Amino acid sequence: MNDFSAEAMGLVIREHRQAQKPSMTQEELAEQADYGKGGAVSISRIERGLVSPGEHRLAGIALALHLTPAQLRQEAEDRTRSLARQRGQWGQRPVKLRDQVAETKRRHAEINEKAAQRSKITQEHGEAFNRVHDVVRDEFFMRFVELAKSISGAPEPERPGEEEIESTGGTPTAIRIETMSAGIANAIRGAAAGGAAGAAVGGAAAYGAFTAAAVFGTASTGTAISALAGVAATNATLALLGGGTLAAGGAGMAGGILLLTGMVAAPAAALAAAGFYVLRQRRNKKEEERLRTQVEAAEAALDQSQKGFDAMVDVLSRATVIMEYVEVHGTHALEKWRASLPPEPRDWGSLGHEGRERYKEFLTVSGCFLAASIINVPALLTARPDDVREMDKAIDETLRYADRTIRSII
Repeated sequence: MNDFSAEAMGLVIREHRQAQKPSMTQEELAEQADYGKGGAVSISRIERGLVSPGEHRLAGIALALHLTPAQLRQEAEDRTRSLARQRGQWGQRPVKLRDQVAETKRRHAEINEKAAQRSKITQEHGEAFNRVHDVVRDEFFMRFVELAKSISGAPEPERPGEEEIESTGGTPTAIRIETMSAGIANAIRGAAAGGAAGAAVGGAAAYGAFTAAAVFGTASTGTAISALAGVAATNATLALLGGGTLAAGGAGMAGGILLLTGMVAAPAAALAAAGFYVLRQRRNKKEEERLRTQVEAAEAALDQSQKGFDAMVDVLSRATVIMEYVEVHGTHALEKWRASLPPEPRDWGSLGHEGRERYKEFLTVSGCFLAASIINVPALLTARPDDVREMDKAIDETLRYADRTIRSII
């Protein structure tokens, strides 16, 4: 785990940006670091210490500043220690109660501002992801499902066997996505035969039925999802996919925006019970100690959750880019395939070699799309700092594989 604070990394990046000859603007750094639309806002937030860039973003920033990622990390670690020493010297508690009250008010205001900024950033990234995810869900995934249901005789896909999985020492990303693609194909076959996935109608409900069948295969009761129907099937699949985020019309990963924003703002919310003390012009020593303790706990909670918050922002940003690519290129490729299909009724043999290969490729894209959609982002926010590194590594592998695979197909 990196041993530097977001504040320190922001200061180091800003200093190097301003030290360029001529001085580089935030817009120029964002452009050279290959940030997309609105990149200057992201650079501003990094330099203000609100969020720290992920590994691939840090590599782009370092290249733009003519440094290596290792150099930036080392300088940030050195600056973190320097800031800690300075605050140790300056952070002695004031002697007078009046000065203690003023300091606590200042720290309380800083916590509220940081929590508000985190909530704003989370909502922006979550809404951006949700928008494009829902378009891809309806315009690519569900349209492919409808086309695939019209093809009779499609072969049953083979899921990776236990020996294959065990020989790789686990379930690596490629095998996991291959398994998801096979699950989607089987769900399509079940829907064509009148199964529960076919009974679900429209957008999030139908998507929930297909994806839950693909990922889990059974409902939490142990009953096969294909044996359920109507509301029971929808409720079971939505529960498996995250407790209702799909029911709200959003994405499996980031549909619960209120949940996420509430989690990032939780340290500030914890101060509400003692908040009235902050408004008082005078308070006694006992009241001051009570609020100070809560402020310190909230500061510690914000610091502890910084790594998870940084990882969450990075994941949402990268997943959004993947969805945007499918939105533009995937929907176009799917429409071309639809136009090339023979008229209904159609069977597997009538597709021809190219049509059958395209069917398989769209299954793979669907599996990648699903894998990127169901990443458990809230878990990053609640994980211990020591656990975030391993979680982030696994998520990074999923996003890299999904992005590379999708771009190689469409």
